[in-house]
Amino acid sequence: MQYDLTEEQILLQNMVRRLAKEKVAPGAGKRDEDAEFDWEMVELMRENGLYGIDFPEAYGGSGAGLLALAITVEELSKVDAACGLLVADHELGSLPILLAANEEQRKRFLPQLASGEHLAAFALTEPAAGSDVARLRCRAKKDGDSYILNGTKNFITNGGVADIVTVYAVTDPEKPTHKNAAVFVVEKGTPGFTVGKKENKMGIRWSDTVELVFEDCRVPAENMLGQEGDGFHVMMKTLDFSRPGVAAQALGIAAGALEYAIAYAKERESFGKAIIEHQGIGFKLADMAMRTEAARQLLYKTCAMMQQLPKDLSRISPEIIRMSSMSKCVCGDVAMWVTTEAVQVLGGYGYIKEYPVERMMRDAKITQIYEGTNEIQRMVIAKTL
Repeated sequence: MQYDLTEEQILLQNMVRRLAKEKVAPGAGKRDEDAEFDWEMVELMRENGLYGIDFPEAYGGSGAGLLALAITVEELSKVDAACGLLVADHELGSLPILLAANEEQRKRFLPQLASGEHLAAFALTEPAAGSDVARLRCRAKKDGDSYILNGTKNFITNGGVADIVTVYAVTDPEKPTHKNAAVFVVEKGTPGFTVGKKENKMGIRWSDTVELVFEDCRVPAENMLGQEGDGFHVMMKTLDFSRPGVAAQALGIAAGALEYAIAYAKERESFGKAIIEHQGIGFKLADMAMRTEAARQLLYKTCAMMQQLPKDLSRISPEIIRMSSMSKCVCGDVAMWVTTEAVQVLGGYGYIKEYPVERMMRDAKITQIYEGTNEIQRMVIAKTL
């Protein structure tokens, strides 16, 4: 299996890296401080075709694959993790359609998602349930040619700005967990669908994270993806394919913190020489570099394996599921560790908001939590062994 970068992937990497340094990095600190969603960044992603990286060419995407998506998210996240999340979360919100939609639904939704004209979000988590899917309470009751949705979702990235939200809801609470749910495409402006509380977060502060409320929200049956009862399967496959996107965000955070810490350590002098020449700092940077590169290799191999699979609901091997969870877990843990070490390398300056490693450390934490906590990833990995 080949997972060295192709010429096209290297060109993409260079393009996004330049875009990140020139257009994204300069305002990253202010966006973090203001904690307001930035539509200029959305427009930048649209102009450069970054929303459709992993979408099929038949529906307006570039068809570049999962590894190209990971490269894009990594490079953006090196300078601003919330910007990298624009692309990663758009993929997450769109994946249920890519996996389970019929042809009419694909033609209806995918072209505008591929161009970024419409933004997507995925609504799974609820106030009483995140990891424990059996406790999800959002209901979808059949009523003629529609379903009536009632319930609340929280911590939904892009929830307040998305044009479509793919929503996981229980259709028959009397049936076993894996047979009682469906995923619906709920369009912005649907009566009964409202945006609730906006979260004030520790990290990725300008990313839109909100509560979504469904009160007798009537959704056409034609907006259901797959068949009634397919919801659990759609959701699990969505997470299998989306975890590398979050892993790429985490990897980018680690790589950005490492690059900044190295540059600082070359310039900062102590006891008559650059601090990188002191073993205490040099060894620390060496460990940071090793863990970051190891995480990158695991993620890139995972993406190379997964992009060979059709995006449908056919069975994924335990090895692929394991690789997906391993890449997310390892990259998240590495991001948290590397950014903490980067703050230490900068010393007192690392603790000051003027320097980006403080923001990177705050941003890194969420990568160990969302898209399945790293504790859940270890459970998934163990079950596939």
